[in-house]
Amino acid sequence: MLSPEEKQRYDRQIMIQGIGETGQEKIKKARVVIAGAGGLGSPIALYLTAAGVGTLRIIDNDKVELSNLNRQILHGDKDIGKSKTASAYDKLTKLNKNINIETVHITIDENNAAQLTEGFDVIVDAMDNLSTRFLLNKAAVKHKVPFIHGAVSGLEGRAMTIIHGKSAC
Repeated sequence: MLSPEEKQRYDRQIMIQGIGETGQEKIKKARVVIAGAGGLGSPIALYLTAAGVGTLRIIDNDKVELSNLNRQILHGDKDIGKSKTASAYDKLTKLNKNINIETVHITIDENNAAQLTEGFDVIVDAMDNLSTRFLLNKAAVKHKVPFIHGAVSGLEGRAMTIIHGKSAC
């Protein structure tokens, strides 16, 4: 059930045909993994937080560097040297106090990918390497949840949603 504050906060989403209060309640209950808190993961995390997704788990093993700041909008000068997950947590909890932000500062590998994504409704791939992308896809297949893949190279970007059992994998 949405509180009066949430009804006001998400009013513009609720007005969209096909979302309504029922859809916003589903968004509030959703659990999403975002693998990567860099150039792609930053805006994804910001928008999902603003939209009211109930739980976000952000996984990244990297630290914020000065060279990140021109494209990783979740981080700023004061974050240099901090883990990207700590920086993300700081910003996202200030943006929306109504959602649960979980952070995991770790490298995703074949030994932990399935465990890190278990119990989530969607896996979002914002990584910068193919080997991790394949591990996340494998975890999505195992958990039978949608896998959303994004990639950027230069001025070109790509996005693809893979629905277990319904689309190409």
